Amino acid sequence: MSDACPVTVSVETGDFDVAADTARLCGGRHDIGAVASFIGLCRDEAGQLDALELEHYPGMAEDELKRIAGEAAARWPLLGVVIRHRYGVIAPGAQIVAVICASSHRAAALAATDFIMDFLKSRAPFWKKEHGRRGGDKGWVDARDADEAALARWHQG
Repeated sequence: MSDACPVTVSVETGDFDVAADTARLCGGRHDIGAVASFIGLCRDEAGQLDALELEHYPGMAEDELKRIAGEAAARWPLLGVVIRHRYGVIAPGAQIVAVICASSHRAAALAATDFIMDFLKSRAPFWKKEHGRRGGDKGWVDARDADEAALARWHQG
């Protein structure tokens, strides 16, 4: 990554503080005019989910998140990117992922945030397993066609 677009990536078991990450990203810079963020939460699947278990490939996951951030910085004039992703057992309502993009203008920050999330959902090496309310293991979650369709729009000319 270039100095013009610092990237912070972490894959961790603990929760994260999006406000603190945003403050560090901006760090008193006066060239940042827009910050866009996305925070993904664990949903309870209409009361059927007790927890979501996320696994990842250590090292590879972080490298892929950095690669995705770099691709976004190559497409848009970004001034900073933060990507946080949790793994382990996560309860409904808890944060799973955060993407924060800074730019001089909102269009770039918003588009880059959307782009990064589409790539994260489809290409980052994370696997999800659902644990049902009544102790039943619902199994590993398959890739969704909708996620692939969302990703495909970034490849269109």
